[in-house]
Amino acid sequence: MNDLDTRVVPARSGALRRAAPALLGYAAVRALGLVALALWSGARGKDAYTLLTARWDSLWYTRVAELGYGYEVRLPDGDVHSDLAFFPLLPWLERLVAAVSPLSYADGGFVVSVLASLAAAWGIFAVADHVHGRRAGVCAVLLWAVLPVGVVQSMAYSESLFTALAAWSLYAVLTGRWVTAGVLAGLAGLTRPVGLAVVAAVWAAGIASFLRERASARGHVSPREDVSAEGHASARDRSSPARERTSFARDRSAVAEDGARAGERAGAPGIARRTQAPEGAPRATDTSDVRLRRVLGMLLAPLGAAGYVLWVGHRTGDGPLGYLDVQAGWRNGFDGGYAFARFVAAMFTSFPSALAGLGLVAGVGLVVWLYAVCVRQRQPLPLLVYAGVVTALALGASSYFGSKPRLLLPAFPLLLPLAPALARLRTPRSALVVGVVATASAVYGAFWLNGSGPP
Repeated sequence: MNDLDTRVVPARSGALRRAAPALLGYAAVRALGLVALALWSGARGKDAYTLLTARWDSLWYTRVAELGYGYEVRLPDGDVHSDLAFFPLLPWLERLVAAVSPLSYADGGFVVSVLASLAAAWGIFAVADHVHGRRAGVCAVLLWAVLPVGVVQSMAYSESLFTALAAWSLYAVLTGRWVTAGVLAGLAGLTRPVGLAVVAAVWAAGIASFLRERASARGHVSPREDVSAEGHASARDRSSPARERTSFARDRSAVAEDGARAGERAGAPGIARRTQAPEGAPRATDTSDVRLRRVLGMLLAPLGAAGYVLWVGHRTGDGPLGYLDVQAGWRNGFDGGYAFARFVAAMFTSFPSALAGLGLVAGVGLVVWLYAVCVRQRQPLPLLVYAGVVTALALGASSYFGSKPRLLLPAFPLLLPLAPALARLRTPRSALVVGVVATASAVYGAFWLNGSGPP
């Protein structure tokens, strides 16, 4: 919608009821994954809960929560692993849970992850429902749940927390809640380095809105022809001069596939019926109040990431680039994918590693193809920018290659082309597809976490 051409009326209970099928389906898939992990780990003499809460990155987050920053490990090869590489929001929340409950810091990380994963599922539903409708929203959540690395969503890692903040920030952008979008983007920037993607999405949307306003003011774009740059106007919408287009969403006044009206299909708390501006009325985007909120949201968005990076630079004494030096100690950097390409190429020098190489090539090809489809389908600009930055940072990073699937986990807009296709299937068939994939994902997740390397 426009930067808001409507008022918001609280409708939390209705929004929760609308999202309930997605949340229940998500919980069922995650429960299946945890059962499979428990059975597999038990058979190997390992503790599933320890794998989820007290190994790899989870230990670093827990140590920061308990003792604060300042711990580092110097390796024989000269590398320095510093806890400053880990952003602070998850440790802060772990400390909060431990302070108000008898739970340990590790337990707190698990609780935060579980709750955040549900919030992320709801946010993904809200975005997909907003763009494609309720049934596609449910399918988008289920697709995110059954990803092969979906088990990470239940770990005391920061992926679920980041995805929740990113999804709701993007939803706030799509519905014109600029200050909310900026605050959530700032929190996402305190969670993971890839918070840059959320900031970029907020800024791209804000700049696009300013440019459309400017073009409209100069007479280049008629308010009635301000069709979204993201392509959400249907042929019917374009042919109807009485229908004012919105900035980042298609008009929902038509009856939806599940029989709900547009304003009743809110995917998130606080959304209510949207009303069209009367004939000749000034657009909401022309008001100084909306511009002010948009600017404020854009200014708030980068504060979290910028604040932490500058603090790290001050603490290390290396200035604004000090955080890059910390990451270099972990051999993390961005080389445009050169190191990853060499890693994949090396797998084709022997058999059966060549089969794994083929799988990696196919996986990267699928990710690139999905993003190309998103562009071709003209998804809303904020989603394209966010997914593009997340994908580029994940595939172009020179970090530990086994973590790349996990780094792609927050790129949920890549699933939006698949969600409507799954939604078009009859319910028994779509349930069968999701069930089979969920089972395979649960088994793979159990196998993966019981391996020797970190996810």
